[in-house]
Amino acid sequence: MDGKEIEFKSIELKDIYKEFPGVVANNGISLKINAGEIHALLGENGAGKTTLMNIIYGIYQPDEGEIFINGKKVFIDSPRTAMNYGIGMVHQHFMLVENHSVAENVALGLKEAKFFNPTKDIAKEIERYSSEIGLHVNPDAKIWQLSAGEQQRVEILKALMRGAKLLILDEPTSVLTPQEAGELFKTIKKLVNQGHSVIFITHKLEEVYELGGIVTVLRQGKVVGTTTTKHATKEELAKMMVGREIIFNFEKEVVPQGKVIVKVENLEVLSDKGIKAVKNLSFEVRSGEILGIAGVSGNGQKELVEALTGLRHVEKGKIIINGKEIQNSGAREIGEMGVAHIPEERIKYGIVPNLPVYENAVLRDYYKEPFSNKGILNYKSIKDFAIKLVKDFSIATPSIETKTKLLSGGNIQKLILARETTTKSDFIVAAHPTYGLDIAATEYIRKLLLKKRKEGSAILLVSEDLEEILQLSDRIAVMFMGEFMGIVDPKKVSIEEIGLMMAGSLRKQEENNAHLN
Repeated sequence: MDGKEIEFKSIELKDIYKEFPGVVANNGISLKINAGEIHALLGENGAGKTTLMNIIYGIYQPDEGEIFINGKKVFIDSPRTAMNYGIGMVHQHFMLVENHSVAENVALGLKEAKFFNPTKDIAKEIERYSSEIGLHVNPDAKIWQLSAGEQQRVEILKALMRGAKLLILDEPTSVLTPQEAGELFKTIKKLVNQGHSVIFITHKLEEVYELGGIVTVLRQGKVVGTTTTKHATKEELAKMMVGREIIFNFEKEVVPQGKVIVKVENLEVLSDKGIKAVKNLSFEVRSGEILGIAGVSGNGQKELVEALTGLRHVEKGKIIINGKEIQNSGAREIGEMGVAHIPEERIKYGIVPNLPVYENAVLRDYYKEPFSNKGILNYKSIKDFAIKLVKDFSIATPSIETKTKLLSGGNIQKLILARETTTKSDFIVAAHPTYGLDIAATEYIRKLLLKKRKEGSAILLVSEDLEEILQLSDRIAVMFMGEFMGIVDPKKVSIEEIGLMMAGSLRKQEENNAHLN
């Protein structure tokens, strides 16, 4: 069955139930999407959104329930079958072969592709789609040469050229500049006007209202309600998601800033490929200040964070913490100097997944008293400490004996923050601290960072969420290709200007806040 021959009218899910060991992911979900609709799917982490989309796309099969396309019951047993029914999905992490060209990536898995020299005709089709829908991309460019936004366009082109009438987009703006996100929204609206349907998964309520359309909210595996952006406010949708009121615009107190805690001079750091990823960076962070680092992923933020926390070698320059040079010191030594690290990859670098909560709670200080005496661990002290962290930081876990990998992303992040910030930290490096988290966990973590700022910590906040950067930062440094395009006052800069700086199209002189002097 060729998806291009199907006139897609609707897809309907009835009483979908899916259970994993110990977890009910989808519990009697019913949902209908019609042709020409934008349908936003909202919910906290663990609400069942991804599982439900994976069922529609054939990655999972439901334990119970039925799926109907155009009113006819179907069984979607694989992504190939989903594509044959006109369903395409663009995952949050792109599924592209970096060393191949755009046309070659589109050709992979395309039934109509010729065996010999398939890319010639495909390149013409790409150019046709580009002009019709606005997905402009060079068919001959290698994937590794493209920006994140251009790579996303390739993924959308792949789905459309395979006959997708229903397009599922999973957190599609997480790697885009504001300008690229705006272009994506224009493309989505063009597709919908042409009769396509789009399921848009996002945790950013502003995007839901920018696109408009129908909204379904999931909580704990169930549908809480379906409404439209015309009939529900942002606050009402947030309450549906978490079951309580959420404060969006909490006040950031004016905090007197103290001495310089961190001073970076002419820093140069190489990437894993041996390419210069951080180029001659110099900046300072003071006590009581949050310096936000904005930028599209892959512009040197990761290497900067790893250099500051002792995880990557510094080729040139100085990192000075409280007057002492620490470049190329080990992570433990840097931690001993009052540097806390909330890593970008919380599972890979923040915890040991198979260890219980109580052992992960002391990873930073397990070798010190009262947790250890002459190399022998004091498990009573360790467990008492873990119980206190779980209570003080509202970490949802069945027990401190539970393996940490079984906690939700938000609760793993709370555990890391609790461990890293319970003892006094002069300098906190927070890399994407709310990435992928639900609204409630995001609210909690942002408030915690502001609390540590008030207590006098110097904080470096690296985030691709511009709302977060603007809300929390005292100053914003915009990073592009390993350099700062400027360090600006969030009160005096527009999102459009930040977007241009993120794309390397605008460079601004540093604007010192009056309260720094």
